[in-house]
Amino acid sequence: MDYSEKYLHLGEKVDLDANVVCVYKVKTDLPMRTAAAAIATEQSTGTWTDVSTLDDRIFEAYGGKVIEVKKDRCTIAFPIEDFSLDIGGVPQIMSVVCGNLFGLDALHGVRLEDCVFPKSMIKEFRGPKFGIAGMRKALKRPEKPLVGTIVKPKIGLPPKGYHDYIYDAGMGGLTNGKDDETLSNQRFCPLEERVVAIAQAIDEVKQESGHRMMHAINVTTRGDKILEVAERAQELGASELMVDVLTAGFAAVQVLAEDPSIKLPIHVHRTFHAAFTRDPYHGVAWSVFTKLTRMCGGDAVHIGTFGVGKMHGDAEEDLASQKACREKMGSLKPVMSVCSGGVHPALVEKLVKIGGKDIQIQAGGGVSGHPKGVRGGAMALAQAVDAASAGIPAKRYAKDHEELRLALEKWGSR
Repeated sequence: MDYSEKYLHLGEKVDLDANVVCVYKVKTDLPMRTAAAAIATEQSTGTWTDVSTLDDRIFEAYGGKVIEVKKDRCTIAFPIEDFSLDIGGVPQIMSVVCGNLFGLDALHGVRLEDCVFPKSMIKEFRGPKFGIAGMRKALKRPEKPLVGTIVKPKIGLPPKGYHDYIYDAGMGGLTNGKDDETLSNQRFCPLEERVVAIAQAIDEVKQESGHRMMHAINVTTRGDKILEVAERAQELGASELMVDVLTAGFAAVQVLAEDPSIKLPIHVHRTFHAAFTRDPYHGVAWSVFTKLTRMCGGDAVHIGTFGVGKMHGDAEEDLASQKACREKMGSLKPVMSVCSGGVHPALVEKLVKIGGKDIQIQAGGGVSGHPKGVRGGAMALAQAVDAASAGIPAKRYAKDHEELRLALEKWGSR
């Protein structure tokens, strides 16, 4: 028998609190059980040939176990002993569950579809400080979807332009704003000046209308600087922080979430994700990254638009990511699901119908591209959310709300 066959434990029940259980979708010319054994071998104790140093004790304690094989999927359990949480954390978790397997020549494609993490692993992470309930409390918005904007153009506006944009967005009824993923500390809009300008705008909105709003400042930077940048943004009046998790790394989220000096929610952007998620037979499903982001402490996480926005995606995968935000994971708080990417008021009814009310609907061009400008676009988006929350069709609601009517006329056919 090929030694790799020893990794096959088909039909065997495993202790879910003693293993990380992973589901892979595989494209190969090999029999699926052979391909699955190759993955289990590569990602745990094995190598490409028999080795004299692998004894039965090591194999039984640390070898990955193939517990199920289907037509193009396999399920593998990795013993909790394979993971080093005190030092390794998420980087080491990823090395095990989605490491060298992508380079196996015998596989034409392999995609990590899901991971179930044991309670003993989850309890090593603190998770979100705020989550859904905390963000709702901060914004005094107990039931309706959060409704926000991304400042457009993505880059180019000076701090004064940011102030005016966020002021109009807040006066138009939006609860959230955020930087775009490419904005950092460029000369045309230095981070410190931008934070002060946005904080002033949010204060003015609250003073004039009583309306509460927060804005996510992009603090994505190198690992040894991100806490310093975040602390400075908070000191200057930031109300929320943003991290591009895949470019900065999961540890960037974790260090901010776990540091006691940081008192703000963390908005997690998923830029770069399609390099891993778009190919249906190669990469990692975003729902897996969502679970890891939640463990690290993200309070709001982009999940897509259930297939109705401009970005590639489909409802099934985005719903899986939303489930990862909210399902029971030890004592971790549920995370706010952010729907962003080509969103405009005409899509809100569909988004709420599919995703429910515990979502954050975020529009950039769908706000600033409104015929009546940013404030008109904010009003239209807020009106669309009000209508959807009340179960009133947008077209009917628009009869008494000019801003929504104009938005539906402009974007309703898209």
